[in-house]
Amino acid sequence: MIITEQFGAELKKLNFSFYSGVPCSYLKNLINYAINDCNYIAAANEGDAIAIASGACLGGRRSVVLMQNSGLANAVSPLVSLNYPFHIPLLGLVSLRGEPGVPDEPQHELMGCITTQLLELMDIEWQYLSPDIDQAKEQLQQAVQVLDQNRSFFFVVKKNTFSKVQLHKHEFTTNRNLFKTKKEKGDQLPSRLEALSVINASKDKTTVQIATTGKTGRELYEIGDSNSNLYLVGSMGCVSSLGLGMALTQQKHDIIVIDGDGSLLMRMGSLATNGFYGTPNMLHILLDNNAHDSTGGQRTVSNHVDFVDIAAACGYGNSLYLHGLNELDHHILDWKRTKGLTFLYIKIAQGSKETLGRPHIKPHEVTARLKKYLGCYPRLLMKGE
Repeated sequence: MIITEQFGAELKKLNFSFYSGVPCSYLKNLINYAINDCNYIAAANEGDAIAIASGACLGGRRSVVLMQNSGLANAVSPLVSLNYPFHIPLLGLVSLRGEPGVPDEPQHELMGCITTQLLELMDIEWQYLSPDIDQAKEQLQQAVQVLDQNRSFFFVVKKNTFSKVQLHKHEFTTNRNLFKTKKEKGDQLPSRLEALSVINASKDKTTVQIATTGKTGRELYEIGDSNSNLYLVGSMGCVSSLGLGMALTQQKHDIIVIDGDGSLLMRMGSLATNGFYGTPNMLHILLDNNAHDSTGGQRTVSNHVDFVDIAAACGYGNSLYLHGLNELDHHILDWKRTKGLTFLYIKIAQGSKETLGRPHIKPHEVTARLKKYLGCYPRLLMKGE
């Protein structure tokens, strides 16, 4: 059995101090250690944890994700369509519930048999974590060598690997909504391109823009490509979690997350996580056209959802209903002056620019230039961080 604090200290020596994850009984002691002594972000689900840790990695922090193997299935989408194409390396620890020959609950039986196969199918290097601390130290060195090649590495953790760590009591501050506006008049319904043009025009040298997957990123690219832009491909629903991780680790930059209704509906639990951690340098803009525009215009159910109320209830300091482009421009500029976690909602028209192209830059090239723009390529954790 590994003394958990010793393993954590080794991780710190290797500049790992940012964690995100979802609890598992096999990993509870390492999670307790991370909460007690490191920067741990509790995600609503495992896919969000991957995205949060990926944002922190883009922000210059070596990051760890923790999850049960049943949740590995939830994390497949960002692992294969975010981390793989963008070359964002994470250190993962995934429990081995349902290990063959070890009594466990029936829901873990199949995943216990296929966990390592699933990692291999995703082209993720892995090892069973040794319960011997000296061997585990050697394994961590091997993992870092893989991470330095911009590839993720996962440890598969068996039962009773980590020694007991008592969770300290923490006083949590509840973030509350301070300002909310509701619909007061008709919607202007600008095109997505018009809304993105207004957003992009407010950009300055401290601004990072992260656009959700599909036509949002493609149109932003056509408006004006920039070293400080990131255009998601795949990993639908992960854009605000990615933004949260980056905002927490790059607090001198303004992180503007541009979301879509279909995307946000897919992982709406991220609103609660964003609201709880409440980083003031993140602006979350939702462009709602009540459709999956990138796949043929199929309707979403966004017309039944009051996103402004939900964001406010989740702890966004400001949650505003905008009726048109002038209000969008005004409130972005106002946020740049005042900051505070803010949610801006605007309805847009369906449809997109005709003959819309795709970015000519590869995802991993987007990653490299963004890291350079942020001044963290490469960046080692400084003493005291």
